[in-house]
Amino acid sequence: MSSRLVFVVPKECDGIKARTFLRHHCSVSARIITLLKREKYGIIRDNKILKTIDTVNFGDEIILNLPDDNNEITPVKGELNILFEDDYLIAVDKPFGMPVHPTKVHQEDTLANILKYIQNKKGESYTFRAVNRLDKDTSGIVIIAKDKFTATALMYGIHKKYLAVWEGIIDKSGTINEPIGLLEGHTVQRAVKTDGKPAVTHYTPIKHDKEHTLLELTLETGRTHQIRCHMSSVGHPLAGDDMYGGSLEYIKRQALHCASVSFTHPITNKKIDIKCDLPTDIIQIIKEP
Repeated sequence: MSSRLVFVVPKECDGIKARTFLRHHCSVSARIITLLKREKYGIIRDNKILKTIDTVNFGDEIILNLPDDNNEITPVKGELNILFEDDYLIAVDKPFGMPVHPTKVHQEDTLANILKYIQNKKGESYTFRAVNRLDKDTSGIVIIAKDKFTATALMYGIHKKYLAVWEGIIDKSGTINEPIGLLEGHTVQRAVKTDGKPAVTHYTPIKHDKEHTLLELTLETGRTHQIRCHMSSVGHPLAGDDMYGGSLEYIKRQALHCASVSFTHPITNKKIDIKCDLPTDIIQIIKEP
């Protein structure tokens, strides 16, 4: 089964080569164009094959038929809070404790397994392509593209905001600009290291009690465990994040939530804003005065 994308040629692209139209106006990668050329009906116009050297005309409807990859994910019955969905992508609220992808340890208890079950119920079939990823115990928005083009187009175009509870009181906004790398002797845990990769985290306090502060965070980089590592490095680990020094007294998982994402839709060019409410277990950490 293939994914179908439709692009309409605007006036300013009248008379240009199909490859130029797809690459520079539609932002289709050279790799995807090469893949489409191998498919008999990969690129069509008026139900006829369109070669990349052919010219396109104003008003033409150019259709790309992207073949799906093999998808061996096992469907597992379950429900997801779907925040947004159209023919090209779906955004869901991932609960904490749920991995995004199957692994050797987690074969049938992941977001991908449940989404496969939901696909089957709807009579749909598309390869699971998570555009953004969250740790197992981080909750919040995960976006899954339904085709290769959408996945590629969104890879660097999503703006995310996180909500997190720090231990201690923070009353001023700030930025942590420290490189991150693997902690020596570990395969998962990270640390601030002079020879690490650049990492920048911005934070703004929202409210606090006598022990904790609720923060909004945005990232300039997307390093593994970036928020967790950075917060711990300045002496304020995440509540519930015992890997990085956080206490489990008030919550048994890291108090981190992807609360909003925004992006320009790669097909419709509309601005999309998606929000996801903070879970109760994180809300309850901050005691009202």
